[in-house]
Amino acid sequence: MKIYQVGGAVRDKILGVEPNDVDYVVVGSTVDEMKHNGFIEVGKGFPVFLHPATKEEYALARKEIKIGNKHTDFEFAFTPEITLKEDLERRDFTCNAIAYDELSGEYIDYFGGKKDIENKILRHINAEHFVEDPLRVLRLCRFAAQLDFTPDSKTLELCKYMVASGMLEYLTYERVWAEVLKAMKSKAFCRFVELAHEIGALKVIMPEVDVLWQVPEKIQFHPEGNSGEHTLNALKAAPNASAMVKFGILLHDVGKALTPKEELPSHKMHEVRGQELVYQVCHRLKTPNRYREFAGMACKQHMKFHSIPEMKPKSLYNLAAAMILGHNCYVDEYIEVCRADFLTTPEAQELKAQQIFEQSSQKLRQACSIINQIKAQDMPKFDELPKDDKFKELLREYKISIIREKLFRTRS
Repeated sequence: MKIYQVGGAVRDKILGVEPNDVDYVVVGSTVDEMKHNGFIEVGKGFPVFLHPATKEEYALARKEIKIGNKHTDFEFAFTPEITLKEDLERRDFTCNAIAYDELSGEYIDYFGGKKDIENKILRHINAEHFVEDPLRVLRLCRFAAQLDFTPDSKTLELCKYMVASGMLEYLTYERVWAEVLKAMKSKAFCRFVELAHEIGALKVIMPEVDVLWQVPEKIQFHPEGNSGEHTLNALKAAPNASAMVKFGILLHDVGKALTPKEELPSHKMHEVRGQELVYQVCHRLKTPNRYREFAGMACKQHMKFHSIPEMKPKSLYNLAAAMILGHNCYVDEYIEVCRADFLTTPEAQELKAQQIFEQSSQKLRQACSIINQIKAQDMPKFDELPKDDKFKELLREYKISIIREKLFRTRS
């Protein structure tokens, strides 16, 4: 039995990054021997074990045999005769196919992974094995975002071939969402979107976003020239935002796309019709409800932010109330989406526009705070009020009156 560290942990060690998880491959062993040594078997399709003390994952060296079109359609061979090189060769990219011997401190690098890490290149190992797993197309986009690596030209062409051949159609959308979510947690999620569009993968997983590159923008508002590039720049403006905020930015303008009844794209009321497309994306990807609700709200409401300085108390109340989804208030996240959108415009360079944006942000936060803090019991003569169907409207009017009193004092 011989044990090696493998996968992303080894890559991260070479990059000088602290790995989140450490995985091991075991060469020359069997299921019975692993169990005899106290390892706990947890794998279903192939033998994966948990270390009895550290609970880290140990997998027997294996070969994979493709038996169908789906991402999971593999049979596995894991006999003691399978070598470390054979196990590493089935992996996706050279940077992820390096083994590390903890006892000797030696890196085992059969495919030039260390050099590719040094040059920040994503390169496939074996084209025949690579095309067997269509998820690797999205992993290429995700690693490009996470690691700031550039795909090798041959690897890029191979991914384009896989997309054009319809291989992504066999992916489950749970796995697609998992890759998108991991990418959104990186600072350069825009790179994932950009590369997925270039390869053609975005058209498969999120056609509502991919079509935005065909939607022209007025240069005076968005110098990028089209809604796809505008979306990329908005994402670039929010590198440290949460995954949920980035998802809201990604989908905030999907309503600008051409509809079947239109001869030309129309931006009119795009925030309203975009909400349905957001829900369409979320249904397909099976996103968590909070992502669906937030992205839908951000899409529908993002244009109203610019009108906050002119809003009357009732309109400000309505916008602030829209920030409350379930038991959570997403006003800060909503402002982040609007800020990313704002930062792509020429006026974002003007001090006056920046001041107005911050004033609007503060006013909206204050309105949300009032709505959250005021309870029904705070209403004058609460005990005497009838608790009928009109009670909610009375509470709403009371909150609007407080917003008027506290935030509109200077108005006549």
